[in-house]
Amino acid sequence: MGGPLSEEELSLYDPALLLSLDFFRSPAKFNPRISAAVPGESWLKVRPLQSGDFHRGFLQILSQLTKVGDVSLTQFLNRFAQMRASGDYYVTVIVDTRYDKIIGSATLVLERKFIHGCATRGRLEDVVVDDTYRGKQLGKLIVVTVNLLAEHLGCYKMSLDCKDKLIPFYKSIGYTLEPGNSNTMNIRYEAPTRSINRNIAGSKPDDTEPS
Repeated sequence: MGGPLSEEELSLYDPALLLSLDFFRSPAKFNPRISAAVPGESWLKVRPLQSGDFHRGFLQILSQLTKVGDVSLTQFLNRFAQMRASGDYYVTVIVDTRYDKIIGSATLVLERKFIHGCATRGRLEDVVVDDTYRGKQLGKLIVVTVNLLAEHLGCYKMSLDCKDKLIPFYKSIGYTLEPGNSNTMNIRYEAPTRSINRNIAGSKPDDTEPS
């Protein structure tokens, strides 16, 4: 996609982590079998978010999930640097290398706790795959990738919030509803006039899986 790219782009996290994931550990069924290292089509690539992905449509793919807002390149790079410095954000993307375009994304956020012996909990956030790439198991692929990444990084559990219609999809790849503890509650705050990029949840077409 258009736009200048820096001479040397930074990855949000070490790309080698994705090559170490064992997809046979996941209960998800792929037919045909694919993985982060071998995502099916030769022109697909699964990798960490990179500093140049502002120009590859990363924010545009997120806009298929929710309202993104008017985010400048400077804002994008500042947030990227903050996430990279923290070491707790693993934004993982799928690229169509034919067009150098981001077509899918999911985020693993590490939540470091004092409980369970100072354990780490993983949270699955912002799962989206371009609507025009259906039928390639990419929604399942990106979610399983970050699930296995959470396990590899030592998380004691992985959690998510999803719409009711997506429950069967997430159950099929190993998530379970916990009896008596399956509610999502939020407090939403009004964004200050000068606030940078506070997103308000939007809508997505009715689907039974994010792919």
